[in-house]
Amino acid sequence: IYYLEMVLGQFSSRGVVKLYDLAPGMRGIGVAQTIAMFVVMTYYAPVLAITFRYLVASFSSTLPWSVCDASWSNCTNSSFVGHLTTSNVTSSSQSSAELYFNIDITHKAKLAEHGLGMPDWRLSLCLLFAWLVVATILIRGAKSTGKASYFLAIFPYVIMLLLLIQTLMLEGAWTGIWFFFKPQWKALLTVQVWYEAVTQCFFSLSVCYGGIVAYSSFNNFRNNVYRDAVIISWLDTFTSIIAGCIVFGVIGNLSAINGQDIQELAKDGPGLTFITYPDAIAKFQVVPQLFAVLFFLMLFIVGVGSNLGVTTSIITAIRDQRPELKHWIVVVGIATVGFFLGLLYLTPGGFEFLDVMDEFGAKYISLTFAVCELVTVAWIYGVDRICRDIRYMLDRSTSLYWRLCWGLIAPIATTIILVYSFVGFKLPKVPEGYNALGISIYVIAVLQLPAWYLYAIFCRRRRHDESLRKAAWNVLKPLANWGPENDSLRAIYRTEEEQAQVKEVYPPSLGQRLRKRMFNMS
Repeated sequence: IYYLEMVLGQFSSRGVVKLYDLAPGMRGIGVAQTIAMFVVMTYYAPVLAITFRYLVASFSSTLPWSVCDASWSNCTNSSFVGHLTTSNVTSSSQSSAELYFNIDITHKAKLAEHGLGMPDWRLSLCLLFAWLVVATILIRGAKSTGKASYFLAIFPYVIMLLLLIQTLMLEGAWTGIWFFFKPQWKALLTVQVWYEAVTQCFFSLSVCYGGIVAYSSFNNFRNNVYRDAVIISWLDTFTSIIAGCIVFGVIGNLSAINGQDIQELAKDGPGLTFITYPDAIAKFQVVPQLFAVLFFLMLFIVGVGSNLGVTTSIITAIRDQRPELKHWIVVVGIATVGFFLGLLYLTPGGFEFLDVMDEFGAKYISLTFAVCELVTVAWIYGVDRICRDIRYMLDRSTSLYWRLCWGLIAPIATTIILVYSFVGFKLPKVPEGYNALGISIYVIAVLQLPAWYLYAIFCRRRRHDESLRKAAWNVLKPLANWGPENDSLRAIYRTEEEQAQVKEVYPPSLGQRLRKRMFNMS
């Protein structure tokens, strides 16, 4: 899917909404994916703000989460090194790292029974700083974003290698890493594992959110996008493995010195980043401040890079539809909206709200419209036509492997995972209003598909004297201006495509047509 989206973006030089000039009746897919990306944008910067808050706190002479505050009850210093026993901790005791996050950072202790509460002013300033950094880079345009990416991509790897070396020298680290790599075969039989894996891959690679299409649209038309897709996909996997080794090495260390089970320490969500790892750093005997600075600096830089990709996708979608708008006005507008909506996540109930938005506004929308995207591109537009586009753009033939992946494996697999995730779905245990809002956002996104399809039919019938049935079919065909952005390249492409269409004779049955479209190797 990653390769497919890079091909589509580079070939058409269009963002995720304008991309559906290839089948204007399905433009709602691009709109829905932009909605998902917008939801991600609203909560990504607040997480970045908390990261920056920890980064600033890391310069303290004593890490503030390493020791208990006088006002915290049932607290154990995270800097304490030793096995947890009844003599040094009670059953209800919490580490200072956990209490620092819940009380001093998110103020969960002040959470009202039915409400978000007020945002923390210090986190609000950090959020403002995060958006200023992102907006400053984006105002300079996509090319400056690309230049910034050299630093944003390389520097975190330097820090990760330093942290990995330090982690491997910790007591119990190898036990944690073995736990990370040890397969749990029974878990592979549960659909939830596959759902989490797919949604994580989608989020990690920004697949089916629109970001890949947006960035690829700025590529040179002849750029070797196949090479880029292979390198980036493997590099993403390699990065995830390194990050997993660091995290589980640290968890193994905590297990060794605290005497707790690794499964108890492996928190999900923000707890892993803002509780478990700071708790481990607090136990470092040599300059824990340095490793805290390195860790949170790495997270901040990676977060800025990811936020650039998220926001660029939205900017591209807007400017494709309204090219007369000045770039800096769009950037400032998005940053302003992102800042004020981001304040919701910096309230005492913000992380519960974030979980709901992530589930309904990001994961489910992306997975639902991944199915729609694959069906549209592979079955309606046609795998055979995609392969001709690749041949024209890269002078490269497409193997049967890619045809099978795009035409059968990917759409069927994502459909099965989506259906089973709905069957086993349970509402998050949060205030009802959060779930209602999350479901509403998902429903609004889903309604984009029929709404834009009907709108395309209406526009088609207004311009052409066609029956409803004929218009409904024709809006699934590419527009006349579909193809490369360059006029001369598009003229040659249209000529070659017309010749290819004349030569092709499709069988009468739908099944035979689909088979020919997917596996015609000529």
